[in-house]
Amino acid sequence: MAIQADEPIFFQRQDRLSLTEAGYFQDLLYRTIKIGTELEFALPKGVRREDFQPGIEKLLCPSKDMNLLGPLGVYDVIKEHCGVEVQIIGRHPHWNALCKQYRLAVTPLVERGIRMRPTCGLHYHLLGTGLAESVPEIILANLWNMARKFAPGLKYITSGGASMQGLCRRRQHNAHLEFMRQSPLNRNMRQIQLNLKNSMDVPEHQNFFNLEHVRFDDDDAIRTFHIEFRFADGDLAPVSITAKTFLFLAMLLKAVEISKFGLLHVGKIREWNRKKELMNMISNNNGKLATSDTSAITPTVLDEYRNNAAEMLNFLKSIFLILDNPAEIVLQELCQCPVSLRRTRGDDWAKIEKDLYQLVLPLSSYDELDHKIIKVIELGLVQGASEMEEWLKQAAIRAGVPGKIVRERIKGYVFREPVWNAELGRMVFLK
Repeated sequence: MAIQADEPIFFQRQDRLSLTEAGYFQDLLYRTIKIGTELEFALPKGVRREDFQPGIEKLLCPSKDMNLLGPLGVYDVIKEHCGVEVQIIGRHPHWNALCKQYRLAVTPLVERGIRMRPTCGLHYHLLGTGLAESVPEIILANLWNMARKFAPGLKYITSGGASMQGLCRRRQHNAHLEFMRQSPLNRNMRQIQLNLKNSMDVPEHQNFFNLEHVRFDDDDAIRTFHIEFRFADGDLAPVSITAKTFLFLAMLLKAVEISKFGLLHVGKIREWNRKKELMNMISNNNGKLATSDTSAITPTVLDEYRNNAAEMLNFLKSIFLILDNPAEIVLQELCQCPVSLRRTRGDDWAKIEKDLYQLVLPLSSYDELDHKIIKVIELGLVQGASEMEEWLKQAAIRAGVPGKIVRERIKGYVFREPVWNAELGRMVFLK
């Protein structure tokens, strides 16, 4: 039975994108955006930095060149207030490549006893490299308001603390105060950036959503696209780190998509005030040992965070369908039980990674017959058939098996979307 969903509220703006413009900028940003991270962690207990860090540098082989990925995509390994920070060079997000990269970089560190303390964060940088032109300001405004609308869910789904009284690190270095105040309804993003720079409450670079690296052109469009999401807690589970990378990419691409409709509204006043309360409950400076004091979060309140995160993932659904990777599956699981709740129940990093990895294991592996059938389709080795049954018969002869087996195997190639093309008289892959 069809269900009517509540329609998001949009403020009308004359600079909203046309259908063609939205398609162009979505494609442009998908192709050019690179996402890098700053991964912070603490040293093993009783270990001196001068004894430990050289080994880490040797292991990670930092290139110290932003244009040279090196074997693990690491730019540098530096001293950080919490211990050590590994700077990962931004790259175009690809699920398998990112999972492999973070697994090779992080797993040996975990095996050497590194720790995730409350002072450790995980910062995601989204950089537009090689943009052909400035990005319309409304896209950044919508990304900003989307992050505000789903701020409680974002903070919850990226939380990494180890107790119910300290579900995440304190807000000092990822403060949401100015972020929640600054609305693009009556000011543009250049003015918001200036307000953040001049704020006496939150240092510019410590904002929940950091705009300090953005540069605008004379028309207030974004000439240099470089934003930083600072609120994610430290994470040592490669699948989790990778899934969150795609969360932020999906948010950006969704911001382009909704810019056809105007500026996204963050919610009605009662709803908005509750979101501010939820943010203050999960992110404050009142906890012990650099944690946020989250003791006021009851199971009922926890469901409010969970519901806001679930609403966000549903809002992003159209983008996850385009990305076509397992990120959404992992994020749905983290929505129900983020890293923080897993650590609270006693899971170590190896178990967290194992549990999340089980969600994305391939259902089956392809054998030599699959490679033969895929080769027939990709290279058009059988074509010009009058109907699909004729094609199946000829493809089966080529593969050396009965036609019904070819039919069944093709049904398993869902990720490639095989379809019959009558004009060519052959099966083709849409992906």
